[in-house]
Amino acid sequence: MNTDVMDHVFYPWSAQAELAPITVKGGSGAWFWDDAGNRYLDFSSQFVNLNLGHQHPDLVAAIVDQAHTLATISPTVANDKRSRLAQLIVERSPGDLNRVFFTTGGAEAVEHAVRLAKQHTGRTKMLAAYRSYHGGTGVAIGLTGEPRRWDAEPTNVDVVRFFGPYLYRSPWGASTLEAECAAALSHLEQVIELEGPQNIAGLILESVTGTNGVLVPPPGYLAGVRELCTRHGIVYIADEVMVGFGRVGEWFGINAFGVAPDLITFAKGVNSGYVPLGGVVMSERIAERFDHRVYPGGLTYAGHPLACAVGVATIEVFERDAILDHVRTVGAEVLGAGLARLADKHSSVGEVRGGGFFWAVELVRNPDTREALIPFAATGTAAAPMAAVVRESKRRGLWPFVAANRLQMAPPLITTADEIRTGLDILDGVLDVADSYMDRS
Repeated sequence: MNTDVMDHVFYPWSAQAELAPITVKGGSGAWFWDDAGNRYLDFSSQFVNLNLGHQHPDLVAAIVDQAHTLATISPTVANDKRSRLAQLIVERSPGDLNRVFFTTGGAEAVEHAVRLAKQHTGRTKMLAAYRSYHGGTGVAIGLTGEPRRWDAEPTNVDVVRFFGPYLYRSPWGASTLEAECAAALSHLEQVIELEGPQNIAGLILESVTGTNGVLVPPPGYLAGVRELCTRHGIVYIADEVMVGFGRVGEWFGINAFGVAPDLITFAKGVNSGYVPLGGVVMSERIAERFDHRVYPGGLTYAGHPLACAVGVATIEVFERDAILDHVRTVGAEVLGAGLARLADKHSSVGEVRGGGFFWAVELVRNPDTREALIPFAATGTAAAPMAAVVRESKRRGLWPFVAANRLQMAPPLITTADEIRTGLDILDGVLDVADSYMDRS
């Protein structure tokens, strides 16, 4: 353990005595390096937020310029960069979403989206999916449907969970996307009926499930969710914290499905995480409730001028450099196609799924039974095979985004086609380690 970096910092989501973090000294584009001179190709975009890569000159310049002009100001007054970023965001939002409430991150955006839904409807219950993550704060972790919430319970969040579509491990034994979609919507409709739609304030759903598997909804599913919410007066919250701002080749992931929610939560890629920023995009129908009554919430650093200046610069870079086109083209023709070839070569790859610059490689012990490489919520020795895969990836210079039995590919959106090929070549060798754990019986 490096005591210099461990003596006084308490690290998130970690057993402190088992950590040995590297010390990062710098980065550029899709690469970063540590104090020992090791270079890593960043296929995680850190926490899937560094969309325009390390040390992008336009983003750094935006911070410097804004710091010279106005370093900080209260969120209760107007600021030109804050107003401009809100305009740029709503212009790229689906449907009639027209107002932005700024926060300092994704979890806070979820907190306020839920508050808006409850205020708007006068109801209390929330619907949220299993295999979801919505943040680490009180309401957000309460809505989360994966094991990280367990040690935080009871959360006192009035939440009811449902299963979303996941064809590879279908809860309903479906064998086609169409059947999985129909079963998932039928299940959700039954949950709404049994919980009483008159009691349900909102439904929150990641447009593409992130940490819990890069689960892309089948055609028609999000439209069906929208219809159920509309029919029952339920506020539909699209959680776009991870897939918003280009991750899947769209300004917002939900745009790919032709659906408009009532609220969108965002953060991460809005300014590549250079300065903490998040928010909620809402329709006038919801916003106007507070035209003549006080909205019960706010944050000291919401819509920070430095953060918003980087957000404006981010969108300008996206437009100037055709980032969305790059993600769609290279994501399909290089990253997606290359992962498919690796799946054909390595028997430990049960499934590859995703889109744009967001893919999951699901690792298994047996492709016929689909037994996962490690058990669900595995820790300690039970998680050793995945730990070995991750060590090999980092040893070879590829920094992965790891979740459960999956290697999830989320490189910065500026990563070149040649850099993607370099990462795939490294991954080829890494998967040899996963193959060594195959059930040979």
